[in-house]
Amino acid sequence: MSSQTGVEINYTKTRPKTVNHEFDEMARKYGAYAVLVLILALNCVFTPNFAKVTTINNILVQVATIMLVSLGMTIVISSGGIDISVGSIMAISAIISAKLLPYGVTTAVFGGLAIASFFGMLIGFLIIHYKIQPIIVTLTFMIAGRGIAQVINNAQLLNFIEPKFSYLGLHRFGNVLPIQVVIIAVAVAVISFIVKRMTFGQYIQSMGDNLKASRLAGINTFATTLIIYTLSSFLAGFAGIIETARLSAADANAIGRLIELDAIAAVAVGGTCMTGGRARIMGTMAGALIMQIITVSVNMNNIPYSYSLVVKSIIIILALYVQRERSK
Repeated sequence: MSSQTGVEINYTKTRPKTVNHEFDEMARKYGAYAVLVLILALNCVFTPNFAKVTTINNILVQVATIMLVSLGMTIVISSGGIDISVGSIMAISAIISAKLLPYGVTTAVFGGLAIASFFGMLIGFLIIHYKIQPIIVTLTFMIAGRGIAQVINNAQLLNFIEPKFSYLGLHRFGNVLPIQVVIIAVAVAVISFIVKRMTFGQYIQSMGDNLKASRLAGINTFATTLIIYTLSSFLAGFAGIIETARLSAADANAIGRLIELDAIAAVAVGGTCMTGGRARIMGTMAGALIMQIITVSVNMNNIPYSYSLVVKSIIIILALYVQRERSK
């Protein structure tokens, strides 16, 4: 792929074509789908009422926020970064939106998205301008952001009644299809287009493969980093708004808590290299479903929630093992 400067950019890591390498590539591409099919089959057999339409609908509704956050996380990780502030950004966006509801639904939605995007842009600026590690910057915002969200409403649950706003989280097309499915479909289409069809998407993946080479190739890494983290926070903010609309309440203490872990796990399981490079959007979506189904199946089988964390950890370790760089 050529950049606008005429310099050829190769964002795909090159390694010897061995049998083991080809197996690893197959595992990265299709492993998430295989695991998803396996856990679906196991749940259909062993989990009572799992195959019912109501259960499937509940999974699709609950996984929507994880998928939105995971889409942003895929882009960030593909660029060679990480963003663990997304849960706190969700909380800030949620509480701001709820606070702005008296001024209208449109103001509430755009206000929440604007403040989320601002924090994302600030994160990107600190990372690229001051050359601070992304994990440090986003850890700071994870802690401070949650505190800001709690301060806004004194850490109290904020309930509201606004049917037009709740539409974003409760509407079902034909009384069957949750609106979250449509939102996710649109988001996946847009992000996939950015990553696969736009030059900007190639810049993201090139930066993840080799940041220094990307600069030498003429890529504006400053602007690209700003957009990457702004987009990640925008999607996290939107996820917070959807969750708030579904619950008709904003809880700064709970919304988005630990969602960054599921998002990172979804990206890892989906096949996107954790050190940067090619982004696998559909693999991330499969990974997000895996994380949510594990949580649901544990609850439906009356198994302590802690067991789901163990299972997720094992899956993440296996995913990282498959991604390991083989020595020549």
